[in-house]
Amino acid sequence: MAFSTLDAVRASFEEARDTLFAFLADPKNLEAVERFADAAAATLDRGGLLMSCGNGGSMCDAMHFAEEWTGRFRGNRSALAAVAFSDPSHLTCIANDFGYEEVFAREVEAYGKAGDLLVAISTSGNSPNVLRACEAARERGITIVGLLGKGGGKMRDMVDIPIIVPNATTSDRIQEVHIKVLHIAIEAVERRMFPENYA
Repeated sequence: MAFSTLDAVRASFEEARDTLFAFLADPKNLEAVERFADAAAATLDRGGLLMSCGNGGSMCDAMHFAEEWTGRFRGNRSALAAVAFSDPSHLTCIANDFGYEEVFAREVEAYGKAGDLLVAISTSGNSPNVLRACEAARERGITIVGLLGKGGGKMRDMVDIPIIVPNATTSDRIQEVHIKVLHIAIEAVERRMFPENYA
């Protein structure tokens, strides 16, 4: 049978739909997203910092998460404190001096304090530099949300709020759910802090 691009496109959309439906089918996943939103709101209420990190596409998600707080999500409101560990000068300096596994942990050490929140993103749950960031956060009393896949890996037991995409075996399908979780958590916080934007 000849290869059909249309069939491949349809199959990919259906696989993405099935991954999302599998996530929604487990009430524990929705409860974990609610806990994520509650933790982010509590952090912001007490003047804390939201931090995020990840590699590759997960770094893009970490950056996207941070800019939604400092910029605008749905409507105009005050800027909120969030940072993604993505500055090339910091990353390459730390990698050169201490090794790539330390690139995020050093930034947690520099910016994080008790009562802050770290969103640690890893589709495998086993990224060494994200694991080290979690270790540094735990040492400082920082709440950790893990956006994970493939069963959660080592990070599953290192984070306070694990959010694990079920069934998916590829990073792209996992990341598609991760960005939905990030957007929905942000919306939930905004609805609480800025209800006028949702009137």
